[in-house]
Amino acid sequence: MSDTTESPATTGTGSGPGRMLVAVYAIFALAAGARAGVQIATKFSEAPVAYTLSAFAAVVYVLATVALARGGRTSRRLAVAACSVELAGVLVVGTLSLADPAAFPDATVWSGYGRGYGFVPLVLPVVGLLWLRRTARAGRG
Repeated sequence: MSDTTESPATTGTGSGPGRMLVAVYAIFALAAGARAGVQIATKFSEAPVAYTLSAFAAVVYVLATVALARGGRTSRRLAVAACSVELAGVLVVGTLSLADPAAFPDATVWSGYGRGYGFVPLVLPVVGLLWLRRTARAGRG
């Protein structure tokens, strides 16, 4: 029998300081999604890679938001995956955007390690992963 029960009350990922984390992820999901939607609809041909990356970032932020808010074993795994993908994306896109600015004629959420967003995209997945680690320990003992 598999454990599919999601219980945020017992895991704590979306409670206490986790609520602030969920709120920041939700804001970034909305911001990245709205930005990507407008850019794709109005000027996709100008920077298709950048705008597609912004849309991908929005999806990652939505997944992280939902997973962190729900808690539970399955959601915790999804949250770890989303935060890990986000961190890798910020590091890869950030590095590429600085190494070859011509490849990114328009900025993404992750360009320059999130410089356009106060470097929050660089810090957020680290905070998310640390929070998941902390609440996992609290749930075990």
